[in-house]
Amino acid sequence: MKRNMLLFAIILIAGFKIYAQSSATISGQILDKETKEVIPFATVAILSNENIKNASMSKEDGCFTVNGLMSGKYKIQVSYLGYNTYQSDILIGTLNQFYDIGKVELEVNTTQLDEVTISGERSEINGGLDKKSYSMNSNMAQSGGSVMDAMKAMPSVSFDQEGKVILRGSDKVIILIDGKQSSLTGYGNQKGLDNIPASNVERIEIINNPSAKYDAAGMAGIINIVYKKEKQNGLHGSIGFAYGLGALTKPKADLPTDLGSFSPTPKYIPSLDLNYKAKKLSVFIQSEVLHQKKLPNNEFTTRYYDDGRIIASQVPENRKQTHYIVKGGIDYQFNEQNILSLSGIYDWESHVDSAQVPYIDLMTDTRNRYINWNEEEITGYMNYLLNYTHKFKQTGHELHAHAQYSKGWEDETYYVNDSSSIRPNGRDITSVLGTEHTTSLNVDYTKPLSAGRVESGAKVQIRNLPVDYEQERGENSILYPGLGSWTKWGESIYAGYINWVHEKIKYSVEAGIRAEYTSVFYDMDEENIYYTQNDKYDYFKLFPNIRLSYKLNENNRISIFFNQRIDRPGEPELRMYAKSDDHELVKVGNPYLRPQYTQSAEIGYKTNWKKGSLFLSGYYRFITDPYMRVYTVDTSRPEYDVILKSYANTGESANLGFELVFSQKISDFYELSGNFNRYQNKIQAYTGTLLFPYEHAFNVEQTTDNTWDFKIINTITLPKEFQFQLTALYLAPKNIPQGKQLSRSSIDIGMNKKLWQGKGELSYAFTDILNQFGLQQEIDGEGFTADYENYYETQIMRIGLKYKF
Repeated sequence: MKRNMLLFAIILIAGFKIYAQSSATISGQILDKETKEVIPFATVAILSNENIKNASMSKEDGCFTVNGLMSGKYKIQVSYLGYNTYQSDILIGTLNQFYDIGKVELEVNTTQLDEVTISGERSEINGGLDKKSYSMNSNMAQSGGSVMDAMKAMPSVSFDQEGKVILRGSDKVIILIDGKQSSLTGYGNQKGLDNIPASNVERIEIINNPSAKYDAAGMAGIINIVYKKEKQNGLHGSIGFAYGLGALTKPKADLPTDLGSFSPTPKYIPSLDLNYKAKKLSVFIQSEVLHQKKLPNNEFTTRYYDDGRIIASQVPENRKQTHYIVKGGIDYQFNEQNILSLSGIYDWESHVDSAQVPYIDLMTDTRNRYINWNEEEITGYMNYLLNYTHKFKQTGHELHAHAQYSKGWEDETYYVNDSSSIRPNGRDITSVLGTEHTTSLNVDYTKPLSAGRVESGAKVQIRNLPVDYEQERGENSILYPGLGSWTKWGESIYAGYINWVHEKIKYSVEAGIRAEYTSVFYDMDEENIYYTQNDKYDYFKLFPNIRLSYKLNENNRISIFFNQRIDRPGEPELRMYAKSDDHELVKVGNPYLRPQYTQSAEIGYKTNWKKGSLFLSGYYRFITDPYMRVYTVDTSRPEYDVILKSYANTGESANLGFELVFSQKISDFYELSGNFNRYQNKIQAYTGTLLFPYEHAFNVEQTTDNTWDFKIINTITLPKEFQFQLTALYLAPKNIPQGKQLSRSSIDIGMNKKLWQGKGELSYAFTDILNQFGLQQEIDGEGFTADYENYYETQIMRIGLKYKF
């Protein structure tokens, strides 16, 4: 109780800076009203309250461009010797960066205009409700860590034990890199976020209500990771080194084994970034090496069977890991209208996991089973992207074409030794080799309008993932027989979209529709005895989106959103090969899973003042055929029961909640920001059937739970370019299928100090100081209940030094 009160007090005193839209550009063409001939070298001025904010001149073809305008109300004034002055109102909103006012026709007049003088200040930046952007420069608490570490301090973002992002309570989130899907973060599933160095990232964007231009996947929204890119000419770069220690303390004592769980876990992280920019050519490379010990899982499970048995086990997944990440690219600008870019990511990882798993009968306090296992795995991803951009004469009028190929691979060999009364020296070996190939082609077109823009495009994405599986079964093997030796899974998506944005002084509208045709197949070895039929299906769906915004005044705005989205199960959820680190708790996919569909509605309000802002939104999501983890018991083995963690479509569910995001600069040296998210999670009752390892039913009871999460960030700027940050977050208990997830919390600190006239940076970070962010669940299944605890590595201390040149 005292610890909870202390945590609550720290939360009350524990910034991510919310960045808004960048400056906008106005373009058009000036003509003689009678002759329709172009007028070159005419003066174009943008005025606010009679003061000129910016000005430009038309080119020889009569076209003009005025850059650097912030959101606000303006007048555009066009003048040329011998013509009457043209003047018209124009609104620069927060939703568009480019505005085309079309043709401006001047009437002949002999009156000569006075010379125009440029003066005045830019108006204050305003933010929108459709997207929130967070700079990594402000995230000191995660300095030297991964993108996954950095996201812990972002509003409404948390993670489950498998590294999936939870956004507003849902793990159905699409992760993009520079606006595109990548093998590094997965297609339709999440992976690799703990492999991306936060130091290479410029900002992270959260889009809760994506428009039709984005893929329709992602019920909870989209997170876009934007990499840094050098803008200065010449050769620039940085070199750095970070050292870390994880798992400094243990929230729960290990069960008795010789090895136990790693503590502490050292980490060595050198990095090198190089950038070269010339007039037409730009080249960059970003790299990092990670050599570490790690605890990706430390699972405790206590199983209470209806017959009175109580069995406790622990799986400390001790990992030794070497990891290389390289990202590079080249941009070549042929001329002002045509740019060709080639970029790539290469990610290679080798790790060895080892564990000693005891099984303790708590009724007799004896160890009735003991397992040693060792896993050797090489994984990797590579991604190649060719991008062509054509800029028409009208500013903001652009055509983008992308061709992308991604390859991911997994080569795993798993050795297990089992010691029990019926299997004193059992030994099994499994091998899995999977290679995923993804090819996508995109065309995106943007046409600025006088008060908005039109976006349209098309996409083709083809994925294939063949998997080879081998078993070497020992005496009385614990492995499941009859799985076959191969599967082939594939998915093809053909999509097109159109999106329209219209913005006036008091209101704005965004409406779009995306059409997607999807074809899926899953072929299985005919020797498989559990799934006797290959799976194949296709479907065509329309996904509309609409947003209506009304500006109450300069500082207050309200918006209404509606969209429909889809989440398709990926190969990890479909894979039928059982995975068991704890051989009485087996994880397995379901090749017959189907997509889930979501209808979302949201109303949002934003207000901003001189030194702060507040976002308040209420949202509702209705999900059809959600696929979730469900627990059942395999009673086919007479010597011991096995609890199965399978995937299944489970009927219907819904979320109803509200979210508050705030930021306030308290003083010149202190900024406070954070969020509060409260929602009702409703899971409908459902009874279904699973086919592995035999046909059996599962039940999900109807539950409704009100839950919440809270995060707050203090950022303090001290003299001599020294900064300190304190972050606190709390996730309240919530219902899950067949049980309850208990509360979690974390307190993080971060500091950095500029050195050598800003060329160097010393950073320090300590995450999850109290080691309270582990996952705890209570499961209520048929014939058993279970306490599941995963104290994977969340407590990490890091110190890093970086030098820029």
